Amino acid sequence: MESIYDRISHLVSCNAVVVFTISGCSMCHVVKQLLFGLGVGPTIVELDRDVYGSHIHTLLLHLAGADGKQHAVPAVFVGGNFLGGIEALMACHIHGTLVPLLKDAGALWL
Repeated sequence: MESIYDRISHLVSCNAVVVFTISGCSMCHVVKQLLFGLGVGPTIVELDRDVYGSHIHTLLLHLAGADGKQHAVPAVFVGGNFLGGIEALMACHIHGTLVPLLKDAGALWL
């Protein structure tokens, strides 16, 4: 059986945008709505509905450097790279760097 890390690596490298969420999470909803509103069709993994969700959540906590200030979800990957959570996504959007990033990843064809 492949490791959780390998599973996540494969998933994010094979999809332009991947978002890890928990159903019912308002911050996750905002991230999804922003991406949908821009015309992106992200791959969404709802951790509370995934068989390995708790293991993925633990890995995302480490990746986010969760020190009590960061949340593991939403976790956004663009072009195979970890972008961050809602704060990073919104900062990119506000600064005008999100759309070019999404285009470079092949998530937008504008």
